[in-house]
Amino acid sequence: MAEGAALPIETLAEPVAGRSLWVEARGRLLSNKAAVASIVLLSLIAIACVFGPFFTGHPFDQVYPDYVKVPASLEAYPKQDQIAPQIERIGARVRGKPENIEIKGDTVNVTLVGQRPIDDRLLAYFERSDLFGAAKVVEKTDEGRRLVVEVPLKKKYFFFGTDTNGRDLLTRTMKAGQISLAIGLLATFVAILIGVVYGATSGYLGGRADLIMMRIVDVIYSLPFIFFVIMLVVFFGRNFILMFIAVGAVEWLDMARIVRGQTLSIKRQEYVQAAEALGVETKGIIRRHVIPNTLGPVVVYMTLLVPKVILLESFLSFLGLGVQEPNTSLGVLISEGAKNIQGATWMLIYPSLTLIAILFCLNFIGDGLRDALDPKDR
Repeated sequence: MAEGAALPIETLAEPVAGRSLWVEARGRLLSNKAAVASIVLLSLIAIACVFGPFFTGHPFDQVYPDYVKVPASLEAYPKQDQIAPQIERIGARVRGKPENIEIKGDTVNVTLVGQRPIDDRLLAYFERSDLFGAAKVVEKTDEGRRLVVEVPLKKKYFFFGTDTNGRDLLTRTMKAGQISLAIGLLATFVAILIGVVYGATSGYLGGRADLIMMRIVDVIYSLPFIFFVIMLVVFFGRNFILMFIAVGAVEWLDMARIVRGQTLSIKRQEYVQAAEALGVETKGIIRRHVIPNTLGPVVVYMTLLVPKVILLESFLSFLGLGVQEPNTSLGVLISEGAKNIQGATWMLIYPSLTLIAILFCLNFIGDGLRDALDPKDR
């Protein structure tokens, strides 16, 4: 185009598409490979914890007395070395000595020989076992003193092994992940809700109100966290709601201080002063101008608070002040695994790996959000 030529009217009239700060932040977050991988992994863990127990084939509180502390295995139980001892124990109950034990696929053929005729009703002991189904008499000789019995095997899979009570550790780890993530998210939501409102109000009001509100925070800070938990245990008992109240009602203190510091700088901005000049009420300014502009640090702190809350819950459950049976949490499972580390290392390894994966994902997501929302810190 020649120099000085005018641009077409259509070109000048086209609006320039702008990009909001949130769109740019999302782009920076998606370019962070560690944060994106952590989001995907954490989502898969959450989905597995929520829906996984429905597909394992084992209720989280189901006890298998014949499978106490069996190691993790990709093969189905029972193993061949478990069948013969169990048949001998059942044979002692039915008063028949087992002979000629033959394993054929998913069934076992065994000959029971007794000094007296064996009552067929006693064969129900096979069905009561976790290894076998209902027994069927194939042949009866010697006036009932010799029975040839066919017994089906109950195939069960324990990919993470079982605990000291014979419960499937995979299902209990998923159930524990549900409770730990729920406590982390719910307690964090309460802490953020209280902390944001309290900190924004204190910072915006300033003066004597700010002084009194912050001194209240300092007084609560001086009281030990365990003291609150013991008080709640005495008054309300040990339950899931207790953990939610105990952790969330204390962790808002840090959030209140962070939001207060942000509010002190925000209330000096021109748009806040313009709202004041127009006669907007204090609660309207806090709700529409102060709190929305503190969401960046709040979102980042939330991703860091969730793993902190999960660790606190695990610590309390480790001490016996947290989630109680038959429910479980990652802290409870790790505590049980630590007690049985010499003879059953799988009881400690799998819950610990689950907790480590969740904490790493949340920390990487927090770092990614920090870099995305505040690029000056990169």
